[in-house]
Order: sequence, then structure tokens, then C-alpha cells
Amino acid sequence: MEELVRTNDPVLISLLESLLNEAGIKHFVADGNMSVLEGSLGMLPRRILVDSDQMSQARRLVTDAGLGHELRLQDDGAA
Repeated sequence: MEELVRTNDPVLISLLESLLNEAGIKHFVADGNMSVLEGSLGMLPRRILVDSDQMSQARRLVTDAGLGHELRLQDDGAA
């Protein structure tokens, strides 16, 4: 799995989960339970991870929804 978005915004996470679910894109919200450790201050961002084989489709979906600025930069493997 690869990181699609990293954010503290619970509304954005909910929106992205809805978009990904509707499109049938497998994903996982990581670090969602970290709020227990941080005291629910919202300092630790949550990460939306997507299967590598669906990453292009997920990035296109997020961009088409007008949220392309929220995407993590792609690691092209170049040094």
C-alpha cells in the first residue's frame, strides 16, 4: 500500500473514504487510533493508504474531485 493523503482533517478523511468506497478502490486509514495517545488534539495526521495497483486511479479520482492539492507527492524512485 502507498500513501495517498496525509491530513488532520476528519471531514476530508470522511470525504475521501466515501469517494474511494464509491469507486471500489481498496484503502486503509492508518494512524486513526493515535488520538488515544495524543489526547485527541489532532496533532498526529492520519494517512490514507491505497493498494499500489490502484494508486493511479485513486490519484485521478482525488484530482477530479478538486482535491489534488491534498495528494502526497509521488516518489518516482529517482535519487
